[in-house]
Amino acid sequence: TGHSLEKSLVKSMGTVCNVVISQESETPIIFNPDFFVEKLRHEQPEAFTELVLSNITRLIDLPGAEFSQLLDEEPKTPNATAAGGFFRSFNFLKRKDKCVVFGMPLTEEGIAQIYQLIVYLSKNLHVEGLFRVPGNSLRQQTLREQLNSGADIDFSSGDFHPNDVATLLKSFLGELPEPLLTQRHLHAHLKITELSLFDDHGNKTSLPDKERQIEALQLLLMLLPTASRTLLKLLLDLLYHTAKQQDKNKMSAHNLALMFAPHVIWPKNMNASDLQENLKKLNSSMAFLIKHSQKIFRAPAYLREHARLQFANTRLIHSKDDLELLSVGGSPFASACKRSAAPVDSHTEEALRELCRHVTDHMPNSAKKKKLIRQLGKQSSPSTPVSESTTPTSKKHTRSRSFGGLIKVRSLYLCFNQTTPTTFTEVIKGISPSAAVGPLVQSNSSPS
Repeated sequence: TGHSLEKSLVKSMGTVCNVVISQESETPIIFNPDFFVEKLRHEQPEAFTELVLSNITRLIDLPGAEFSQLLDEEPKTPNATAAGGFFRSFNFLKRKDKCVVFGMPLTEEGIAQIYQLIVYLSKNLHVEGLFRVPGNSLRQQTLREQLNSGADIDFSSGDFHPNDVATLLKSFLGELPEPLLTQRHLHAHLKITELSLFDDHGNKTSLPDKERQIEALQLLLMLLPTASRTLLKLLLDLLYHTAKQQDKNKMSAHNLALMFAPHVIWPKNMNASDLQENLKKLNSSMAFLIKHSQKIFRAPAYLREHARLQFANTRLIHSKDDLELLSVGGSPFASACKRSAAPVDSHTEEALRELCRHVTDHMPNSAKKKKLIRQLGKQSSPSTPVSESTTPTSKKHTRSRSFGGLIKVRSLYLCFNQTTPTTFTEVIKGISPSAAVGPLVQSNSSPS
């Protein structure tokens, strides 16, 4: 079953990774376009969290108490850091260790066992009423015991029906100590369902803003514990393909949401009145997750670009784990990545030089002018002459523009914008041609 498991794995990861066939061999190379995002998460966790949270609050309004819940430290997944690297890959799905998985906190061993159910169900999506029709309780108990013992289930024997397996999968999710989407993210999910479009006069409409909802989910799901995010990805991918065959199984995304919302998103400690008040939003949120599961696990483009720039002038392959994340089954793509590690700051430095020339030539001599020139000097690399009187006294390695540095450049905009807004706007676009800080700039320039 190992070969079929790997094929299913490549298929399930298809929405996150691009599969490239090398001309030298037929071995598939799986490239993760979120490589630098994951690297940033591992190597600079505080900066990563700050970056994600700043963009979440740009999209949804979270009061202090609700926002502080997102700041809670991610619980450690048992064995999640055993390998010491920032990319654990999906190889643990092949491992069948003996451990109780039902009713226990989510672990890699538990996911590896439950993944067997997901693989089997993915081959039986045509069954009418899948996930709705209950299975046989005795067969489910037998299957439960085998999974808790770490057994490799032989589904080809015909001992189990798809309805047995589907019902047991729901039971596993329902018996987790907390919902898969976690209790601390509940209010954020409710706020995301309220995102709607505005008319030409700036008035809120009843039409959902799907693009903003998808972007908010992309960011929010990055803050999930690693184990929860892994299983959620596998589960939603299964439900997405189940809904695609609704002409055979009669299970639409809405029907599936009604079956899984209680196990995935409903909080364990919410009282009946609060649950009834938010029931429609919770079910709607689950349906949205299923329908857009092929998009919500990708990092937003501006986040990818920011993370890439963070490591643009560093050696790309630091460890075996880095290489495993970049390519599985070969190194042609890794070689291509090394070749692409050319300096990318020339555009930024030229824009800074233009800005400094403008400050020097057009602003009257004053304390403000001197302060601006000093700040521009801090943002420049040694190769960027910010002014004739500003010369770096020490040598530093050229580096990509940091997130904190971009925020400082934006503060220059707020200060300098009073005198020459048009020119500076053009220059600031040159400093950051990517969308990495675009949403942040736009949020400050849009009418309140």
